[in-house]
Amino acid sequence: MSATTRPCAVAGLFYPAEAGLLAGQVQALLENAQATEAARPPKAVIVPHAGYVYSGAIAASGYARLRPLRGKVHRVVLLGPVHRVPVRGLAAPSVQAFASPMGEVLLDTGALAALADLPQVVINDRCHAQEHALEVHLPFLQSVLGEFKLVPLAVGDASANEVAEVLERLWGNDETLIVVSSDLSHYLPYATAQQLDAVTAQAVLDLHADINHDQACGATPVNGLLLAARGHGLQAELLDLRNSGDTAGDKSRVVGYAAFAFYEDETHDH
Repeated sequence: MSATTRPCAVAGLFYPAEAGLLAGQVQALLENAQATEAARPPKAVIVPHAGYVYSGAIAASGYARLRPLRGKVHRVVLLGPVHRVPVRGLAAPSVQAFASPMGEVLLDTGALAALADLPQVVINDRCHAQEHALEVHLPFLQSVLGEFKLVPLAVGDASANEVAEVLERLWGNDETLIVVSSDLSHYLPYATAQQLDAVTAQAVLDLHADINHDQACGATPVNGLLLAARGHGLQAELLDLRNSGDTAGDKSRVVGYAAFAFYEDETHDH
């Protein structure tokens, strides 16, 4: 693999490293997802980023909604929080592609170049090297969308407005999908987590961009999306809300997961 490609960091840990096994697991998760058809496909989704045994089913409920976008979406703007390497602003990588067991995903270098003048956007490959919050979404996106170009941004210390400004610049039309990666509460007892996560979910549905990091590890990109969604008149829908106690973990210490879809108003002119 060349220096122009970011290698997988968590294949074999968060999801299977073998392409056939991985494709089969993603397919099964998508088929099991509540496939209630929406009137129209979403403009944006918020999906969780834990290992697939923990949050794959919840993520799949968001990705199942994207099926009608295959062949229509050519650019995916993917934002998630940094877990390992702190950074001021939003970190873009310098590489040309991200590796996935299911094949390389090319970056939209033109879109990344178009952000270069924004002071909150920095180039930082160290932020991306070991980060799982973006990588775990690639197999789902590849399964559902087929071919697309990626704009991966690892969000560190930034304001919701700074994130919204970046999203605004990349908003595009139907060819652009926005994906925000976030889990909800961390390591609370089951019942406590359910209460807090329900409050957080309501805040997202109300487009209240004041979610804190105890409510969602990806609070910064989530709040940025909520600001942009409000500006564009989007409506939010909760697709799934569960935690690791429901999927694969014990109930004494759980992590919360939710999937949301955001839709443009049908009367909204493009």
